[in-house]
Amino acid sequence: FIGAFLFSGGEPDPINLGLVNNSTNTISKNFSELVTGDPLFNVTEGEESDLKEQLFLGDQTAIIVIPENFDYLEKTGELRLLLDASQVRQLGAIKEALNTSLLSIERELRNAEPMFSVKVEDVKARPQRYIDFLLPGLLAFMLMNLSIAGSGFNIVEYRRRGILKRLFVTPIQPKDFIISIVLARMAIVLMQISVVLGLAIALLDIKIVGSFFSLYGMVILGTIIFLCLGFFLGSIAKTQEAIRPMVSVFVFPQLILSGVFFPISSMPELIQPLAHALPLSVIATGLRDIANDGTSLLVLNTTTLGVGIWLILSFIIVTKFFVWKEVAS
Repeated sequence: FIGAFLFSGGEPDPINLGLVNNSTNTISKNFSELVTGDPLFNVTEGEESDLKEQLFLGDQTAIIVIPENFDYLEKTGELRLLLDASQVRQLGAIKEALNTSLLSIERELRNAEPMFSVKVEDVKARPQRYIDFLLPGLLAFMLMNLSIAGSGFNIVEYRRRGILKRLFVTPIQPKDFIISIVLARMAIVLMQISVVLGLAIALLDIKIVGSFFSLYGMVILGTIIFLCLGFFLGSIAKTQEAIRPMVSVFVFPQLILSGVFFPISSMPELIQPLAHALPLSVIATGLRDIANDGTSLLVLNTTTLGVGIWLILSFIIVTKFFVWKEVAS
């Protein structure tokens, strides 16, 4: 699933367009060649009745019908565009492409140069690709999964096997046990993040604009947040069967709403404030700001403020619910 996002080109599929050419003059031939050569369309030429049947079956999106007397001198250059407008989302793109083709033919016939032109200048020093947007979100999603699996699931498993009860009667302090889990999981997260990041830089030509200090600092802060939330889930879940749906309810809405695969700004405005407030959204945005825009972790902005708020909230939550005697029992 993730590989499809990583390695897909992101190009839209061509529109299936039927073409009925009832004319035999040069103008209709030129128009047919222009439309056929347009990468926006996958053109099928044929009879109107056959193409209409394909349109009803959904094999064609629209049909262009060139009349027999297709001639601009006699003002009979009207084309027919057959489609179900309620089912065609690309109607605007189809009309724009056809108008462009007709305008090109008209200029050629009139021997007239275009009055205006547009020169495109890319003023952005580093154009952003979709993979540049996607990678920080995937890193944030990875560290969330690794952190919750290393804290929540482990606590439940240790309780099931009686390890927590045995630890409770030993001289080891609860904080030492928790610190050891945090450090071990932190090492695993940093190693896996480094491997994925290294492969992305080497194979996908990813450029990290910001400093690696800021990037790894955000990774560490995000890991701490999700470890705390994982300990909370492990505290209230008594069995593996109980924690699995709890983790699913916690993880999958964030995967959709936190801007991992597409910007939060493309979501309905009603849910954007909620999406921005989610912990995965805060970490993904922070990693993206550092990797793509060169933002420093030490700069105070809404993202670093959100990270700080979630650090405090997660610590308060885990402190309230993670009581050693109750968790071990």
